[in-house]
Amino acid sequence: MTSFTETWPVRVYYEDTDHGGVVYYANYLKFMERARSEFLRAAGLELDQIDAEFGVAFAVTQANVSYLAPARFNDMLNIESSLVEMRGARIAFKQHIYRQSDGILLSEGDIHLACIRRDGSVARIPKSIIERLKSHLNTYEESSA
Repeated sequence: MTSFTETWPVRVYYEDTDHGGVVYYANYLKFMERARSEFLRAAGLELDQIDAEFGVAFAVTQANVSYLAPARFNDMLNIESSLVEMRGARIAFKQHIYRQSDGILLSEGDIHLACIRRDGSVARIPKSIIERLKSHLNTYEESSA
């Protein structure tokens, strides 16, 4: 049983909010995207290097996001990312967004990605990427509090 979670901090800027100072719902997906990139970076993988070396990228195929409480202008957030599945051409992340000041869970997402070639066709995840990510794969599902 292994567990690895990468936490990435982000501040909410005015551009992230609607006219009421509340984070616009689609921006949570942007925060999650950035946090997944940082997760891969922490594992020693850079997306541009993956493209250059293997000719593949990861494209979101499914995003199931729950919005539980609002983030507001100037909040500091922590985005936690956990790799929960990796097989064939698919990887999946579980992500949680918390407000730093009070630890409140604001949003959570189950994000599925496919490994694709430059022409858009599906490709198996290269073995060296699987080897690099193996120690970062959570082998159990955490229960939410």
